[in-house]
Amino acid sequence: MRLGFVGLGSMGLHMARRLCDAGHELVVFDLNDAAVQTLVDAGAKRADSVSELANQVECGLVCLPTPDIVDTVLIGEGGLGAGSVRTIVDLSTSGPSAAQRIGAELGRRGIRLVDAPVSGGTIGAEAGTLTIMISGEDAAYHDVRLALEAIGKNLFYLGGQPGLAQLMKLINNTLCAVSAISAFEGLVLGAKAGLDPQTMLDVINVSSGQSFATSIKIPQCVVNRSFPPRFTSALLDKDVRLCLAEAERLGVTMPISQQTRQFIAFALSQGYGDQDYGNLIKIFEGWAGTQFGTQTAQEPVA
Repeated sequence: MRLGFVGLGSMGLHMARRLCDAGHELVVFDLNDAAVQTLVDAGAKRADSVSELANQVECGLVCLPTPDIVDTVLIGEGGLGAGSVRTIVDLSTSGPSAAQRIGAELGRRGIRLVDAPVSGGTIGAEAGTLTIMISGEDAAYHDVRLALEAIGKNLFYLGGQPGLAQLMKLINNTLCAVSAISAFEGLVLGAKAGLDPQTMLDVINVSSGQSFATSIKIPQCVVNRSFPPRFTSALLDKDVRLCLAEAERLGVTMPISQQTRQFIAFALSQGYGDQDYGNLIKIFEGWAGTQFGTQTAQEPVA
């Protein structure tokens, strides 16, 4: 399948590479020329603009950071929706309201939108093991399924209603945020009392407090104080805000998620926006006057 791909950031670069490796003919565009060159070296063709790419393919995929950028790239002047593209797959997290509005506009142009936000982080993107939540016209989904199978392991088709996949992704990421922040404060409490950081994780991960944060995020990124850049606090904040906005629109009260949003907003005011959200544990450490983990900590042997 001849595909276009716009957005070669920390997630998009890996997904586009997997499409190349799976044998798809790929045309790519990004403002980061080094990222584009990486894909060209892997066999992709370079486009010098979104408009140029849109006139070379019938199916375009995008992985972009914020709803306003998704809006511009998909339906703005010179965007994907102005070319020969007939199907667009949005791998971004832009929210259900944006998906419904963009989908309606693309539909008026005879273009099908497939919402396909992903979960699994940069490691999942590189390994091709992402979870992909999908909504949109059933025929469109089946037309792009081979491409999605090249980048994800767990595909969930949630129905034809626009925005359903986006809402599912927002719920997932908000739960991730809530569990991570609560894990940070609990683990800092244990560290302050003298509990061993790795032992705490070992206990929690075979008990009822286990979560993605305690089983994956904290063992890989926090306990050894490495804090690799995987998902910024600003992007996590964006997802939680979008989820709360949808909850308000539907009349659903989410007080615990609201508290988490307020804490993340405070973190952003303290300069954590561009840092991986694992760094937010440092706020609790500062308040408690202690530190969780050390640079010599190791992951437990599987």
